[in-house]
Amino acid sequence: MPIQYHDQVNLLKDILSEHQSECCGTVAECEQLERVIKSLMVNSNTNPNVKNMLEDIYTYSQSGKNSTELNQHIQSHQEQLSQWVEDINTYS
Repeated sequence: MPIQYHDQVNLLKDILSEHQSECCGTVAECEQLERVIKSLMVNSNTNPNVKNMLEDIYTYSQSGKNSTELNQHIQSHQEQLSQWVEDINTYS
């Protein structure tokens, strides 16, 4: 059973918040971000203003997943992570 829109948004926010606060993460989390974003992109409930941000987060997760230094990748995106979490709070 697929998770509901609200739960997907919360999952996205939780992973990004954890990356931002802990400055570390896992490849599995990056892969989870990608799956959630793909689902949100095709969901008619997703605010059109959010879709550009989702594309940016998707790129971030792909780069992180393929990085040899994932924690360094996360640390170098602290400002974006904070902004994304703030933006998600605004639109959700």
